[in-house]
Amino acid sequence: MFPALRPLTVFLLVSACLSLAAAPPQPPAHDQFHVAVYIPVGVVERMKDPAWLEKSWNEISSQVRVDKVYIESYRSGTLADGAQLESVKSFFIAHGVQVAGGIAYAAGGDMAGFESSEGSDGQFVSFCYTDPKARDYVKHVAEVTASHFDEVILDDFFFNNTKRDSDIAAKGNASWTDFRLKLMDEVSRDLVVGPSHAVNPKVKVIIKFPNWYEHFQANGYDLEQEPKIFDGIYTGTETRDPVTTDQHLQQYESYQIIRYFDNIAPKSNGGGWVDVYDNRYLDRYAEQLWDTMLAKTPQIVLFQYSDLLRTAEAGDRQTWAGLGTSFNWPELEAWHANTGLTAPITYATAAGYSLNKVNGVLGELGTPIGLASYKPYQSTGEDFLHNYLGMIGIPIDLHAEFPSDAHTILLTESAKFDPRIVDKIRTHLEAGGNIVITSGLLRAIQDKGISQIADIHATGNVLKIQDYWGGYGAGAGANLGATSEVLVPEIAFQTNDAWPIVRGTANGRGAPLLIMDRYSKGILYVLTIPENANDFYSLPQPVLTAIRHYLLGTFPVQIDAPSKVSLFAYDNKRFVVESYLDSPVEVRVTVPGADVKLRRIGSGEVINGVNSAPAAPHSKRIESPQTNFKVQVAPHSFVAFAEE
Repeated sequence: MFPALRPLTVFLLVSACLSLAAAPPQPPAHDQFHVAVYIPVGVVERMKDPAWLEKSWNEISSQVRVDKVYIESYRSGTLADGAQLESVKSFFIAHGVQVAGGIAYAAGGDMAGFESSEGSDGQFVSFCYTDPKARDYVKHVAEVTASHFDEVILDDFFFNNTKRDSDIAAKGNASWTDFRLKLMDEVSRDLVVGPSHAVNPKVKVIIKFPNWYEHFQANGYDLEQEPKIFDGIYTGTETRDPVTTDQHLQQYESYQIIRYFDNIAPKSNGGGWVDVYDNRYLDRYAEQLWDTMLAKTPQIVLFQYSDLLRTAEAGDRQTWAGLGTSFNWPELEAWHANTGLTAPITYATAAGYSLNKVNGVLGELGTPIGLASYKPYQSTGEDFLHNYLGMIGIPIDLHAEFPSDAHTILLTESAKFDPRIVDKIRTHLEAGGNIVITSGLLRAIQDKGISQIADIHATGNVLKIQDYWGGYGAGAGANLGATSEVLVPEIAFQTNDAWPIVRGTANGRGAPLLIMDRYSKGILYVLTIPENANDFYSLPQPVLTAIRHYLLGTFPVQIDAPSKVSLFAYDNKRFVVESYLDSPVEVRVTVPGADVKLRRIGSGEVINGVNSAPAAPHSKRIESPQTNFKVQVAPHSFVAFAEE
């Protein structure tokens, strides 16, 4: 008689038999990055059905080439059985896919008998990390997961927002921010990373930071210490719809947050993470994937497995359908048809198609570059402003340490958290560098020594501006257009000591938008931020172009474009222009040097330009000519170029 077969052996035999069926053709491989799929514990449980697992995997893998899966052990009170984790691991290993573990430390269920902290109304509630039973359970989950995997990633529920009596008692007189930062650092070391390493010395524990980086510290996420505690970090790049969602994140953040975390943890940022939720049109999903990869990150995680099986709806994209956009529906249908599957177009189809589209340009792009900006650890102020600036064509390179080696540094209100910020401004100017401070930062530090550098201050008044002017010196300025009323804070300066080089008028009253003041060997600029940052998108194109010109100076590429057109630049004379507009747009591109040509990456099309001198007589680029190009960009599309 034959010996009895174990459940895992039966599972593998059934899987092998199912695999003998004709498999659909595989999508093209991507050679510039890896693609991973996250599998929540609820889906892991569903994978106990081998027929469903095989069928669902064929559907996904025929649409998008998957290199790795993260198999979740725990979420919201559900802890997977060890045998099931091993069986799912074995399935994917047998299909040539790398495996890792995942944990979503979201509270819920009875969790070993202690009181649940899961909200009943859909709001996220964390574990209560001052509850001894909860602490024991968190440690147990880490140990179980590390016993099955050599790599474990934490989904973005690893924060603290409870205010129970035990939390209040433990906090004492500390602020909630200080208390939670200290608490979560301790939890990270003693309940997650340490126990995981004790169980499995080979395991690498990765913390995935979410997209709401401005408010991390208030919930215990510590961008300063946790990258040192964990074996690596990961980045949430899901920005979803900027209007209808509760966060109102701007599209540019899918790129910018990768660069910010890269600067915080060089070579330790594993990649970006995008989900399928809250998009009014399918192009928005694709844009998140493209912008994540344009930051040159090594991997993208698609969240999550069962969502990739959902039918993908085109959404509200009728106004640009058929205009040759980067997300091209006929191409998408051809991509899907190539699989031979009868299932409808899914999010896996959209992901595979979109990632293949951007893979074709990434190989030529160097290291991303941008206007250096400083956001200290645990800081807030003018929330997410860097992303709005990215949306008006100013490439941003955000740092958590003062980037003193940059020629021009942008400082938003968050820089007020550095107690030495005025000294650093002065030192940089005296060394011949330029500083751009926003009206929010000016207001925060105008009584802290900035007046020793410039006699400029915020009055506290708000002006309604409609008309815009530009001028470098005394006399009448050039008309830069008009808009409906935009509210801006009033910034006062001393005539002939400082100069309002871009300004608005409010019923005839001057309202500076950009002021320059020379100090020692450098220039201090003050950039006025509208009361509603979204009003940047209402400013006339000539106003935006003037602001870009002054802030970027000798940057190797600049654009003249309306708002919601972004520029991604690289250190090897390559750049990408992306439009988030609903209609086609003509973008003027300017690069240094005469007789330069542009080659469109992908198609090989060569574009000739027109030589000219710099438009502004004060520009340091007056010593050398420049070449201007006119580039057409379709709605919700990107174009990549190489200078030749």
